[in-house]
Order: sequence, then structure tokens, then C-alpha cells
Amino acid sequence: MALHISAASMILLAITASASSAAITQEDYAADEGDQTSSNDNLIFDDYRGKGCVDDSGFVYKLRERFFPGHSNCPCVCTEDGPVCDQPECPKIHPKCTKVEHNGCCPECKEVKNFCEYHGKSYKILEEFKPSPCEWCRCEPSNEVHCVVADCAVPECVNPVYEPEQCCPVCKNGPNCFAGTIIIPAGVEVKVDDCNICHCHNGDWWKPAQCSKRECQGKPTL
Repeated sequence: MALHISAASMILLAITASASSAAITQEDYAADEGDQTSSNDNLIFDDYRGKGCVDDSGFVYKLRERFFPGHSNCPCVCTEDGPVCDQPECPKIHPKCTKVEHNGCCPECKEVKNFCEYHGKSYKILEEFKPSPCEWCRCEPSNEVHCVVADCAVPECVNPVYEPEQCCPVCKNGPNCFAGTIIIPAGVEVKVDDCNICHCHNGDWWKPAQCSKRECQGKPTL
């Protein structure tokens, strides 16, 4: 009888011990899981306020350490309140700058315009050119084009012509004027019909010719 009670007690003790061991293991597992979650949270949500500063790439800087938050930022100093960055007075960009880079604290001009543009064409500094027969132009150091237009003299004829590549009209047959509907040369008297002889005014080609009647040499009237 004593042996039977002893065996039953041992079975009961074994069951109790097993239950206690399972409970302890479950609690320990839960505690470990909580610690792991807490550890992961700290890695994801690191807070460096009052301890350091972080740049664009995630690098951590100590307090009072000087650093650049990004490749195109001005230098900063890490403080307990966060980064305090310099705000320098950057040099002005040249108004003729055609290429500006922003790879540093201040923008930098990499290329300055050294030519002129006129009617869709480019010209070098101090280059002279003629856009038309009557224009003479030059590309100035200011990148501006200055032009002079020829002032043509008044032609001394009533039938001037324009030659190719020439600005001003020319009198191919010399000075002349109108005698009625006839063009006569200047400087000579011209018999325009049987009764009238005409000549041009000196220097006043635009005026009609001055004519005078002479003895008619035509056939007598019947």
C-alpha cells in the first residue's frame, strides 16, 4: 500500500513539474519576443535629438561636429537643437552665364557667353559682318550687336537701278530728267520734237526739263 501511494505521488509531482516548466517557458518566450520587438523599434526609430545629427545618407555626427547635410548644401554644425547651417553671401552669377552648377554651397558659373546672336546666327566677339548690303554690324564685348545703316545719297536720275550686293541705287546712264514722258540726259539740250528743245535743271533732276520752242522744222500745214 505504501509503495502504491509513493508511485502515485511521484506521478502527480511529475505532472506538476511539467506544467510549471511549460508556464515558465511560455512566459520567458513572451518576454524574449517583447525584448526583440523593442530592440527592432529602437533600430528603426532612432532618435538622435540632443545626441547628434544625421545627414542625407544616414551618417550620424556628434555634437559640435561640422558636416555637410547633402552634396549641394552649405556646411552645418551639429547642436543639441539640430544642425545649424551657414548662410554665406554667395557671389552673384554673371548675367552672361550660360551654364550654372549647383554642386556646392553656392551656385557656380561654369560657362560665360562669349558670342553674339543676330537673326538666328552666332558671331564672335569683335567680329564684323553685313546682314544686308546696307547694314554694317559688329559683335561687341557686351554680347550686343551694334549696326550702322548706310545713308544713301539721292540719285541724280529718274531711273536708278539696284545692283546685286550693292546698298544704294546707281544711275547706270548718268544724270537725267523727264521732258514730258521722255527721259533726257542732263547737261545737254535735247530736241524732243520738231518744235521743242529741252534741257535738265542743274542739280534738280526731279524737276521737269526746261523747254523752249524753236522754229518748227516739220512739214508746213496745208
